[in-house]
Amino acid sequence: MTTNNQSSFSEPSTSQDFNLKKILSSYTKRWSWFLLSLLLALGIAYTYIRYTTPQYEAYAKVKIVSDDEGSGAGAAFKDLPMFSGAESAKLEDEVAIVTSRTIIEDVIEELDLNIQFFVQGRIHETELYDNAPFNINFIESDSIVNSSWLNFYIEPLSDVEFNYKAYENDVPKKMEFGESIQTKIGDVVITPKSEDVSNIIGKDIRVQMTPISSLVPYYKYQIRLEPIEKNSRIVRVSMQDPVKSKAIDFINTLIEVYNKNTIREKNIKSKNTADFIDARIKLIEADLAKVDDVAESYKTGNKLTDVASEANMYLGVSAQSEQELNIVKNELNTINFMTGQLGEPGDSFDPLPTNLGLADESITATAAKYNELLTERQSRLRSSSEKNPIIINLDEQLSTLRNSLRQSLDNSAKTVKLRMNSLQNQLTKVNSKLYAVPGQTRELRDIEREQTTKEQLYLYLLEKREEATISLTATSPNAVVVEQAYGYSNPVSPNKKIIYIASIFIGLLLPFSVIYVRDLLDNKIHNKEDLVGTISNITVLGEIPRLKFGNTLNAFVQKNDRSLLSESFRIIRTNFDYVRRARSVKAYDNVIFVTSTVNGEGKSFFSANLALTLANTGKRVLLVGADIRNPNTDIIKAKAKTSEGSKIGLTEYLNDGSISVQDTINTFDLDGNKMDMILAGKIPPNPAELLMSDRMKPLFDEVSIDYDFVIVDTAPAMLVTDTLLISQFAGHTIYLTRAGYTEKSILNFTKELHEKNKLNGMMLVVNDVDQSNFGYGARYGYYAANEKKGFLKRLFSKAS
Repeated sequence: MTTNNQSSFSEPSTSQDFNLKKILSSYTKRWSWFLLSLLLALGIAYTYIRYTTPQYEAYAKVKIVSDDEGSGAGAAFKDLPMFSGAESAKLEDEVAIVTSRTIIEDVIEELDLNIQFFVQGRIHETELYDNAPFNINFIESDSIVNSSWLNFYIEPLSDVEFNYKAYENDVPKKMEFGESIQTKIGDVVITPKSEDVSNIIGKDIRVQMTPISSLVPYYKYQIRLEPIEKNSRIVRVSMQDPVKSKAIDFINTLIEVYNKNTIREKNIKSKNTADFIDARIKLIEADLAKVDDVAESYKTGNKLTDVASEANMYLGVSAQSEQELNIVKNELNTINFMTGQLGEPGDSFDPLPTNLGLADESITATAAKYNELLTERQSRLRSSSEKNPIIINLDEQLSTLRNSLRQSLDNSAKTVKLRMNSLQNQLTKVNSKLYAVPGQTRELRDIEREQTTKEQLYLYLLEKREEATISLTATSPNAVVVEQAYGYSNPVSPNKKIIYIASIFIGLLLPFSVIYVRDLLDNKIHNKEDLVGTISNITVLGEIPRLKFGNTLNAFVQKNDRSLLSESFRIIRTNFDYVRRARSVKAYDNVIFVTSTVNGEGKSFFSANLALTLANTGKRVLLVGADIRNPNTDIIKAKAKTSEGSKIGLTEYLNDGSISVQDTINTFDLDGNKMDMILAGKIPPNPAELLMSDRMKPLFDEVSIDYDFVIVDTAPAMLVTDTLLISQFAGHTIYLTRAGYTEKSILNFTKELHEKNKLNGMMLVVNDVDQSNFGYGARYGYYAANEKKGFLKRLFSKAS
């Protein structure tokens, strides 16, 4: 039976294969999501660009000049070791100075950037910088003005009058230009910069005054200084601001202020240096005169001439004696080494070193002879033993030579020791004479050294005093302008190209991510392909499309219906007929059970429509509501026109032996399509026991004979045991699953039912399949009515 249950229209499992086309189709069929997300992202990007204040960039190039390239106090001492670190100005230090708080505060104050004028717009306001319309004159001191917050509104009415508001929602107060206005920081006088103010009449202008200290962080953050190349002294100074001309002025003023400060500091250093050098020269002059007097008195009192030359002579003799003594010591070490190599009488014969540079050549000749005999002995030993007379004779000769060498070496050692003692005595005498050189020589050297040092320092200070004096009149700035500040015509922010590219990327990424995560977390079946991939050995009869209205129980196949729903049931009817003929079931071949795993998968909807589809062929069809726990087929009674029938159902029949099968049958007419039906009846307290009644078999025996098809709507097989209790009366079982509802994991229960043959002739159907996942009928719409839809309707139907 299991073999017969396979059919040609059940596909093999391919769930483990990588299917690129399927993966791409999950995204392409939701193309409307991508389109809507892309349009939304582009709209947000356009709005952001439209209403974001543009930022313009200005830049200049300057060369940072070190002190050695210009003048100043640093240049005066650049060759001293203690000032060598300042020989070339560190670029990082200069950058830190340029962006220091003090310099930026000076720039803000010089350009009056703490006072700003804004023209009110519909969305945002625009700053007036180049054509600021008014002069703001404060009675209070600059220190108070530069550290205060103030905000007020001006609306020019004419060349002489304007409306004044301290706050935006205040009632305007009419005033005249030049009139004193009381504010929280003191009186303010406003005057127009030009006689013609017609271009700003009627415009709301906001005047904002900000403390300079509060503006410093903003401008410090905006300023960028970086070398154009590594190790280059040319620095690119750049800045971004909503007003291009303000950025240009700020950069130029920043360079000017920096140069003024560096020149001022250099002049202060040069003056201080010159004063310091003058004081030092006076001290050195006095010290040098004292040293000259001491040197003159010392030489006269001790009657010294050139004692240094005599001391140098003794030093030369001492060095020569030490050299000769080292040579004699080396010779003695050589003799001792060779004596050690001879060994003691009775030791084995070993080769002796030659050409060691001994003064006694006879020792060298004897050693050479010794080595020749030893070589001959070793050569003969290769072919004879030590008892050979020749070997014995050679041993005697070698012993004689060794004794002779030992005696010669002892004599040479005694001679060398005598020479060494003589040289040591000579060296002692020379050193004593050297040590006897008068100590006055050293004292004289100290006096002359101090005299030379004082003289060199005196001459050096005279030279530096002249350089420092010159630097006072020739001070150059640290920053040389290579390129004046220049501003780009197009704004650098917001970057339209980058923003649009980013919006396109985000617009495509967002739906992609949603679909990807949704598919990643999805554990439900969605169409026939998913079902076959999960259960490959059970026939799948077909798919039921998702209906466009709410309750599917209200949708029934009508007579001569050409809808997609009707065609889907016709396909299932045809496939079922094919499987039925192939199985050749003898008992209850026309009884079809409809069940599912859990509740809500559409059993009653499918049972009713399958019965109507079979009835459309002229067959006699009976629909039995066997789900007596939760009957849903009774809705047909409310939708149809009842021709004949009663209120008695299956529950009453099983419970009351006096009720016959015919008493329970109701005939319904749905738009001309007639069908008999046994209702479920009242919900009993013991449904399982009631279904085990002996009256079930007579019921199925009778109706299977009287009708061409008997469709039985049963309870969910996994939740309750009702369906399994009466499964022996089923010739075929259609097992319903629902797209987007039935989880793949619970289909293991379906596999178990099939493997253990608990349900006869199991066949599968996928209900509520989305048309984007549906098969041929929905894709090509061959039989379905061609409904014309507008673009938006098609768009949202795709998205759903």
